[in-house]
Amino acid sequence: MSEPTILQLQCFVALAEQGSFAAAAERLHRTHPTVHAAVKALEQQLGLVLLDRGGYRVVLTPEGASFLPRAQLFLREYAELRRGAMQLANGEEPELRIVIGDLCPLPATMALLAPFFAARPGTRMTLFAEAISGPWERLARGECDLILHHRDQPSPRYESLPLYTVKLLPVAAPAFLRGLGGGPPGPQQLRGAMQCVIRDSSSRPGEANYHLLDGARTCSVPDQAMKRELILQGMAWGHMPLHLVRDDIAAGRLLSLEGEHLPATTLEHYATRRRDTAHGPVARALWAHLNT
Repeated sequence: MSEPTILQLQCFVALAEQGSFAAAAERLHRTHPTVHAAVKALEQQLGLVLLDRGGYRVVLTPEGASFLPRAQLFLREYAELRRGAMQLANGEEPELRIVIGDLCPLPATMALLAPFFAARPGTRMTLFAEAISGPWERLARGECDLILHHRDQPSPRYESLPLYTVKLLPVAAPAFLRGLGGGPPGPQQLRGAMQCVIRDSSSRPGEANYHLLDGARTCSVPDQAMKRELILQGMAWGHMPLHLVRDDIAAGRLLSLEGEHLPATTLEHYATRRRDTAHGPVARALWAHLNT
């Protein structure tokens, strides 16, 4: 028995999705007899009756309905295989690896990336989430194409594009403050309380301690979502990106501790890549997209 051909599967799927031979032929830019013959040959090769031709419109038999999703999946994977082969032939990357720092506002970040990758379905986007010096470690090791993160100081090894500014605000839950006696707490009061900090995801954490109060008791968490929830539950206080707690502050679930001794700060965020790396055409296009 000969194997089904791509054309036979395409004709069957088009017929099932369009509902008629004429519509399937138009979609595939084939003739009506070509579609009819291809589907008939497919049935003979499979030993299955895929279509019930007894009525006014062609409908799927139970066997045809069972076979259809498998044929659709195969054709999708075949199309993806062809796109990947074309990309490789054109020197385009099948994957871009992007590290997103823990303070990045995700809605704004995804809004930057979504239209670019929607226009390039053949390039897979692989995202990593890292904190503090974790993004820089991945970039230095060549484990990603670029990072979206803040930076302490420029380096000739890297080039950066400005993206957005993130404001960090010291916050605590009302119940947490009541446990300190109420009222705006000073550094001395907070030093005896629990401060929540983000854990550096690097394998060799640096010495930077962002907003750590000297002598404070600390607990560490791996991401901002867990940190926010811990603070909401009154278990600690800490600095949070404003975009994550704006609604909590407006609703009174969290209170700002910003003041003379606990100022809010801002961190400029950038897209950063290595200068000494040969970037492919898709990576260069993404860089140009982020620079618009």
